[in-house]
Amino acid sequence: MQQYQWLLFDADGTLFDYDKAESAALRQTFGLVGVAFDRDHLAAYRRINQALWQAVEKGEVKPAFVKVRRFELLLQTIGIAYPPADFSAQYLECLAERSELIADAAEVMQVLQKKYRMAILTNGLQAVQRGRLSRSVIRHHVAEIIISEEIGFSKPAKEFFDTARARLGHPSRQELLMIGDGWTSDIIGAIEYGLDACWYNPGHNPRPAACELTREIASLRELVEWLG
Repeated sequence: MQQYQWLLFDADGTLFDYDKAESAALRQTFGLVGVAFDRDHLAAYRRINQALWQAVEKGEVKPAFVKVRRFELLLQTIGIAYPPADFSAQYLECLAERSELIADAAEVMQVLQKKYRMAILTNGLQAVQRGRLSRSVIRHHVAEIIISEEIGFSKPAKEFFDTARARLGHPSRQELLMIGDGWTSDIIGAIEYGLDACWYNPGHNPRPAACELTREIASLRELVEWLG
């Protein structure tokens, strides 16, 4: 077995249950601004947000742009007159307080930290990712967190992974394993950079393309069976 020194985890959808946190934070924000929340609002937000983060992955926009733009588009779509920047600030505060984890994440990291150092590599926003990690039970297992908004590059860009390696002390590529649910940002980004990659695919989605994938898992507990 490859002797990894570092396990590099994506954050949202891999360690943190982003769908649950997003839904709760959006509902809370609508309540704070005095607007009735409708499930159609969540669906519209997710369509808008996903498209913008895909643009981030392509290098077309920066994460900071997404902060307010998604709410400009959402509020226009649902016909609500409210300052998008104010709505965004409220939402980010609410989201930063949500630290729900994917099933088994805490237990798996507890086991793996005995043999590996662990880092989080995320395209998320600084206030959200640092806030939720500080509130999470996994915070003591995470040696480093690399956030696209802070470093100016986003996965899958080579520069993102260059910066991550530098922050980790320049380990060799062979010592690193990327684990994530994002096919383009996590898996293709890691493989093109020369890293081994483990695709977390709980939905058993078909692989978008043939590639030299190191491992595919449907449950985080499979990491313990493989690496523990």
